[in-house]
Amino acid sequence: MESFEGLLPRNQYDVDKIEKIKKLDRNIILPLLPDLLVFTQDMNWPVAPSVLEILLTFPIEIVPHVHDVLSSDDDNWKWFILHFLVIKLPVESKVQFKEYLTQVAETPTQNELAEELDEIAKKILETI
Repeated sequence: MESFEGLLPRNQYDVDKIEKIKKLDRNIILPLLPDLLVFTQDMNWPVAPSVLEILLTFPIEIVPHVHDVLSSDDDNWKWFILHFLVIKLPVESKVQFKEYLTQVAETPTQNELAEELDEIAKKILETI
């Protein structure tokens, strides 16, 4: 068995590694979720769409890790997370972000406005 680190992509171009991860048992993938989430910082990266597919198969388990991103200062990453992951989650998972989404929709910071996070937050709130 490869080491834990050996399972993860070496960089944002390592699409082959993502394809191998997709074939792994869920119990092996589960501890990789926080590290895989890092590869969604830019959805233009070649690995990002495939990583997103994996993450969406863990709609409950991914919630705390997404909360970590949403509590960070990386508004650009938040934009990608909201547009490509949170909006596609089932309602049971989306509702876990209601407090954050409401705050951003109603009283966004200047940076959140610049990234248009308030707009996507409103759109997601309509689906809850």
